Amino acid sequence: MPTIDDLLAAARKNLDRVPPADIEAEIARGAVLVDIRPEAQRTDTGTPPGALIIERNVLEWRLDPASDARIPEAVDHDVRWIILCQQGYASSLAAATLRDIGLHRATDVIGGWDAWRALDDPPDTARSAGFDGRSLG
Repeated sequence: MPTIDDLLAAARKNLDRVPPADIEAEIARGAVLVDIRPEAQRTDTGTPPGALIIERNVLEWRLDPASDARIPEAVDHDVRWIILCQQGYASSLAAATLRDIGLHRATDVIGGWDAWRALDDPPDTARSAGFDGRSLG
């Protein structure tokens, strides 16, 4: 029987995961950063500037361009979605699921929000993203 570690390893096998220091450059090239953490975690530890807030339980419906519940940024299957969670575990599983529904450029942040906050000079996504940090959950 596979374990959660097996599932995580399989999910990450097909992801080109993004180090936190590279987020700003990814967004400058058109990627969309999505924070999937629950409200309690965001309240406790903050939210990255410019990230779209879409909680995990509705993620696929908001990002699938074929969904009636999609967000305006979900224009096609070529969007580069970068998923962020607290430590980079749930985001890997979420990104793999997005790939399963055809969002072939979806990935996640290595180490999650904790790794981002640990950087000496964290990326300023608000400047390069152009998003208002709105919640779309």
